[in-house]
Amino acid sequence: MDYDLAVIGTGTAAMVCAMRVAKAGKSVAVIDEKPFGGTCALRGCDPKKMLVAGVEVIDAKRRMAPHGVVGDVRIDWPELIDFKRSFTDPVPEKHEQRYKEGGIATLHGTASFSGPNRLRVGERELTASNFLIATGAKPRRLDIPGEEHLVDNEDFLSLAVLPKRIVLVGGGYIAAEFAHIAARAGAKVTVVQRGPRMLTGFEPELVEWLMDAFDRIGVYVETGLNVAAIEQRGDDYVVHAEGDGRAMQFDADLVVHAAGRVPALDRLDLDAAGIATENGRLSLNDFLQSESNSAVYAAGDAASNGPMLTPVSSHDAKVVAANLIEGNHKKPD
Repeated sequence: MDYDLAVIGTGTAAMVCAMRVAKAGKSVAVIDEKPFGGTCALRGCDPKKMLVAGVEVIDAKRRMAPHGVVGDVRIDWPELIDFKRSFTDPVPEKHEQRYKEGGIATLHGTASFSGPNRLRVGERELTASNFLIATGAKPRRLDIPGEEHLVDNEDFLSLAVLPKRIVLVGGGYIAAEFAHIAARAGAKVTVVQRGPRMLTGFEPELVEWLMDAFDRIGVYVETGLNVAAIEQRGDDYVVHAEGDGRAMQFDADLVVHAAGRVPALDRLDLDAAGIATENGRLSLNDFLQSESNSAVYAAGDAASNGPMLTPVSSHDAKVVAANLIEGNHKKPD
C-alpha cells in the first residue's frame, strides 16, 4: 500500500484526522481539487465573519445615532472583499505547509475511487489501507428550469461588486446571514422560502426578532412559495415562484442558492469501491465507517445526517482518528 490513510478533502475534518493519524506514526496523504483549507476557512464561516465585521459597524452606528454618534457610514464593498481576502488568501499555502511539516503527502487534483483500496488522482493511481471521505457539502439540486443561473456561497463571498437586487432562494441560516450582509451593504434583498417561516429549526421567538430586524433594514421575506424557475432576461433574472394558489415573480441582478446543502459525493465514483449510499448519503456504522467497504470512513459534512457545523466535523474526525489508531472498528473482511 502507498499509504496507511488517504484523506479526500482538506477542511476541518480532514486536517484533524490526518494530523492525529500521522502523529501516531502512520503514513498519510491528503488530496483536494480546490485550494487547501475547506469550506469553513475559505468559502464559509471565516470569510463570512470578515464581511459581518464590516456590516456590524453600520448597525452599531444606527443604534448609537440617538446617543451622540453622528455622521454617515457606508460599506465600500470592493474594499470589504479585499479585507476578507487578506485573511483567506494565505490559508491554502499555510495549510499545505502544515501538512508537509507533519510528514503528510499533499496531492492536488480530483479524486475518484478505482477499486476498494485504490484511488485515482488525475493520471496517478494510489492505494491505501484506509480512506477518509471529507469532501464537505454542496448546494442540493433543485431540479428547476434555469437552475444554472444560481450562484452559491463561494460565489457570493467573492463578489467583486455587490449587485443592487439580490434574491435568496431558501430561508435557512445562510439566507439569514447573507441577507443581512447584503442589505446593510446597500442591496435590495428578497428571501423566497417554501416553508411557513424562515429558520424552521430555530425557536419561533428568535425568528420573530430576526423578522423585526429584516423589517428595519428593508429585507423582504416571502414564505410559502416554491421557486419554480429562474429566467434570464438580458443581464437580469426573473425568479418565478408559486404556492398557496399564488404565482409571483421577483426581479434580480443576482440569485443565490440558500436552499440547503448535501454531501459532496458525486465525483468520487463510489460504486467502483463498493461504497453504499442511501438517499444520497453514505451508509455508515457507529464508527463512521462504510457499511459496505470497511476500509472507508467519512467525517464532517460528507458524513452528516445532522447539522453541517465545524464543531461536528472536528468531533467526527477525532472519532475516526481514534478508531484508526486504536483499532476500535470493524476490520476488513
